[in-house]
Formats: sequence, structure tokens, C-alpha cells
Amino acid sequence: MSKTNLILSFLFLLLSSLPNPSSPSTFSFIYGGCSQIKYDPSSSYQFNLNSLLTSLLNSANFSPYNKYTINAPNPDPTLYGVYQCRGDISTADCSSCVRSAISQIGILCLDTSGATIQLDGCYVKYDNVTFLGVQDKSLVLKKCGPSTGRYDTDMLSRRDEVLTSLGGGTGMYRVGSIGYVSGVGQCVGDLDGGECTDCVSEAVERLRGGCGWSVSGAVYLGKCYAQYVAGGAYTSSGSSGAVSSSNEGSGQPVSWGGWWGLAMWACLMNLLKYP
Repeated sequence: MSKTNLILSFLFLLLSSLPNPSSPSTFSFIYGGCSQIKYDPSSSYQFNLNSLLTSLLNSANFSPYNKYTINAPNPDPTLYGVYQCRGDISTADCSSCVRSAISQIGILCLDTSGATIQLDGCYVKYDNVTFLGVQDKSLVLKKCGPSTGRYDTDMLSRRDEVLTSLGGGTGMYRVGSIGYVSGVGQCVGDLDGGECTDCVSEAVERLRGGCGWSVSGAVYLGKCYAQYVAGGAYTSSGSSGAVSSSNEGSGQPVSWGGWWGLAMWACLMNLLKYP
């Protein structure tokens, strides 16, 4: 096949795999991040990584959470991986979400030794530095929706009660609602109950302090997240829709446009490098 045909075939494949805007919200991209350390794609690291990701994918057919470790012989490093699906989705949707996340990681974080991706319905992470069972409350992403435009005592009171219930709840997946305000929080399953409560409580406080009068908000920390949304009159007015781009976080999350533009450019440049 000529280089021209190869490039055209590549672009067709890449564009055809772009996420469909009408696809279920379960697969909506939230954030992602890649290690700055690269590995040789012809090395045994690639084989071990494929084994790890295959194990995660196979497990998602049966369980909403699992973690794996690939103990490689020296000098190869040990690989660690985890996935976590949202607590209210079906096993079939969990499997599809993890499959989508792993597929996207392969493009977004090409040949990187570690990667993290959060979709609306699932979370996947791998690295050669252990993170399993390690608490992580670092801020990855904060998103606040549009303001109510006034100090709405009723909405803010309901929101605070919902957030308090999330922080004081039990289990890895927590939901709460008071009237037209609802909220959800979840931890990655490698934390214990106390660590989960600690993490969600931190996310809740960041929401309270960071989203002011916003009718919706979400905070993603390294091992958990919390979010809320006000419905009712706010939904009918259209103001509680998509969360605005009030983004903060050490992970420097980027949008789909940014990810796919960079991925397409990098892969195309690799093709052009070789005769």
C-alpha cells in the first residue's frame, strides 16, 4: 500500500471512531491524562500492558469494579490497573463503557507508561507506579454550571443538604435528593469505607466553596467525585444543562476537540516520518 493510501486509510479510521454526539451520556468524556514517560512499542512493556487492559476489559463483563497487577520479570516494571463503573449502570453498559475508555486511551495516550480516563459511566487507570489502595484527594477537575442569577435560599439550602448526605453516606456509590435538587458521589473501589467518606467529603466542600450560586457542579478528585444538579424551574429555563467551562485541576483536563486534534496530528506525523 502506498503512503498516500495508508494515510487516507488512517484518517478514515480515526474519523470514523470519533465519539458520536448522540451517543448515550454513559460514554461522554469527562477528563483524561497521560504520563510524560514513553515506552518502546516493540518492547515487552506493550505486551504486558495489553495483558493488563485485556484483564480489565474481560472483568467488566461481570463486575462493576476490579483491579489487576501484572508482575513482570526484571527489568520490566510491575503494571497496575483499575476500572470503576458508575454504580447505577447495567453490567452491559459497564462493559461497553470500559471498552470505550480503553479504546480511547490507546489513541489519547499513545505509548505512554501511564494513563487515566474518566467517562461519565466509568473510570480506567493504569501505571507502572503503584496507586492501588492509595488515597488521592488531589483536584483533577472542577466544573460549575450557570449561576442562578440571585441568592436563591431555597435552592442553596437543598443543595447543601444533598451534599451533606453524600459526604456522610456509606458505600462506594452514593445518591441523594431533596425535591428538585439531586446529587451523586462515588469512589474508586480500592479505597476502604473511611477513605471513601474522607474523599467524598473533600469533594463536597470544594463544591460548596467553589460553585457558589451555580445550579449544577461537579468536582473530580484523584479517587472520587461529587456532583449536584438543580432541576425544576432551572431545568425548564434551560439553565441547568451542560456544565460551563469553569475548569480547574492539576490534571489539566482537556476537551474532546483538544484530545482528538492532538492525537490525529501526532499519529499523522509518525506516518509522515517514514518513507
